[in-house]
Amino acid sequence: MKALLIDDHPLILSGLSTVIQGFGDDVSVACIDSARGAREMLAVDAEYDLVLLDLHLGDCCGFELLEELRTTYPSLPIVVVSSSDSNDDVTRSIYLGAMGFIPKRASNEVLFDALSMVMSGGIYVPPMVLRSQAANAAARRNDPGWSVRADAIAAFDPANPRSSAAALGLTPRQTDVLELLLQGQSNKLIARALNLSVETIKDHVAAVLRTLNVSSRTQAVLAVSQRLGSRPSSAPRH
Repeated sequence: MKALLIDDHPLILSGLSTVIQGFGDDVSVACIDSARGAREMLAVDAEYDLVLLDLHLGDCCGFELLEELRTTYPSLPIVVVSSSDSNDDVTRSIYLGAMGFIPKRASNEVLFDALSMVMSGGIYVPPMVLRSQAANAAARRNDPGWSVRADAIAAFDPANPRSSAAALGLTPRQTDVLELLLQGQSNKLIARALNLSVETIKDHVAAVLRTLNVSSRTQAVLAVSQRLGSRPSSAPRH
């Protein structure tokens, strides 16, 4: 496992590095204290299994760097680690393509569990943000807000998945693919689960993204959460 840590605080870098080393003996950690250094390092080698990014760097806005890295390296798993845990910062980070948002005040155990979730293909968001989103769902019904994987999974109605999926304009097979995407499954694992070829799954994934008018898997999860969350609780939720 190769990890890249981008933060301009030496103590934070040291703490994060210690936690990541707990993933095993074959872990390699590189620490960079600036956006410029991160760009230079990734230009030489972008094959990282995990990137942790601070939002407040001395030479760049973290949001700008996140968007830049997501565009330049679309498959790079980026997790934001920030002293902020405001709803706006969390949802903006996820919307821009981060695979997770971890407050710096989180315990080492929470950090380890969150990174494990991301490494398995999930999206980690602080629990208090999820609770806040649920509490304010009615007020945000007409807003272009965002949600997260946990909300999307909960929004699926297993008792009536097909008719619910039709409300989003998805075919039954696309629904199968989307449900597995929300579980963090790769194209290869989805193909195995549905007994289809990887190329066919790629076509279905592309169709799902087009239907939801998004450009990435992460945004697909957010789009589903947003659309389902806008429905009255008495109506079909899918």
